[in-house]
Amino acid sequence: MPVVNIYMWAGRTKEQKRKLAQGITEVFESAAGVPPEALHIIFQDISKSDWAMAGKLCSDGES
Repeated sequence: MPVVNIYMWAGRTKEQKRKLAQGITEVFESAAGVPPEALHIIFQDISKSDWAMAGKLCSDGES
């Protein structure tokens, strides 16, 4: 049972996540032979204030 964890900034719609899940599932099925029912995808929405790059919070801009 493969598990795909996706960390991304909050703000994607349910429809965008649905399309991502469908596309990722199709790739796992065709490239790795994983049946769709065996793949688990976990979306973790992270606030920009909880994410930092280069020593700065992403909510502070520039990232």
